[in-house]
Amino acid sequence: MPDASHNDAVLIFPAGMPRALEFLGQCRRQGRKALGASSLAYDPARQRYDRWLTLPYVTAADFDAALRRAVAEHGVTGIYTPHVVVWDYLNRRLADIAPGVALLNASPLDEELAAYRTALDAAPAFLSQPLPLASSLPAQPPQPEAEIAALLRHFAAIPGMCDLDKLKALYEIARRCPQGDVVEIGSWWGKSAFALLWLAQRYAIGKLLCVDPWENAQLLQHDADPLVDRLAADRLDADEALRIFQINLLPYSRNDCNYLRMGSLEAAAHYGRQPTVQTPGFGTTAYQGGIALLHIDGNHAYDSVKADIEAWSVHMADGGWIVVDDYRWPFGDGPRRAGDEFLQTHRATIRAAFVAGGALYLQRAAH
Repeated sequence: MPDASHNDAVLIFPAGMPRALEFLGQCRRQGRKALGASSLAYDPARQRYDRWLTLPYVTAADFDAALRRAVAEHGVTGIYTPHVVVWDYLNRRLADIAPGVALLNASPLDEELAAYRTALDAAPAFLSQPLPLASSLPAQPPQPEAEIAALLRHFAAIPGMCDLDKLKALYEIARRCPQGDVVEIGSWWGKSAFALLWLAQRYAIGKLLCVDPWENAQLLQHDADPLVDRLAADRLDADEALRIFQINLLPYSRNDCNYLRMGSLEAAAHYGRQPTVQTPGFGTTAYQGGIALLHIDGNHAYDSVKADIEAWSVHMADGGWIVVDDYRWPFGDGPRRAGDEFLQTHRATIRAAFVAGGALYLQRAAH
């Protein structure tokens, strides 16, 4: 008879694989009892588990009997396995070995490939629905389907609020962009920064400069719904965000990406004086001093957005694009007010203007 104190246990096998350890964390957060198991004589993951047992390899003749004993002795009601072969075997045999015990996860192979399959399925639609933009510059050719699938896959892996509608719009304006620097105000974890870097490389636009103070105090919107400020104060860590940004951008940098950890206005002054940036991770990056694509996604308070546009737009190249993010934003109207004012003031020099993915896109007329 199973020990009553061990009832309703989850068996994790093999217990040392990365997805197994992730599932162990889920069990602990949910208060579920977890039993780790391995076929190795020594498995370093053993110290991560409160309870542990050794099972034969799934190819061994006595595996079924050993698993049956483990289920009975430990009150196992479910099994989680991230191993493709073990999962396939249990999917076929578990009902006979231990009737009533559930296999808790779907095929690990399907789980591993799901994000890639999603990207491959989405790429044709991404390419088949181009935006009809009235641009000053002709559109460069679209990227091959495999390249778009790669963009979608890696974009999806980075946390952030930038959605596919906005990615699509950024892709379309990048195809109609002059040469020059690509500047982003407000990068945080680097989701849109990755997209901008990828696009700048594919369309030979120029180097990417990311500007963000990475300070929690700078996240406060002040005139926005207090829900945003409360989240910034309680849940977000600026130092962690910078480290995540570096993890996300460093693998793709070809000495064509860097960042300034400072406020937007201070960074604009630095850019105007000497457009060269040096950081330990990204090295030294020399910029042209003229901006082909400006993405404004810093503090969303009206005064901050207006100041960002004024400070950086003076460096715009002819035919360059200004993107004001969150022009449609449920927590405040700062980006919309500042964007509308800029459009009204500079209407004579704006060649194209549209809204997509919640952002405002403005193209300066090319001479």
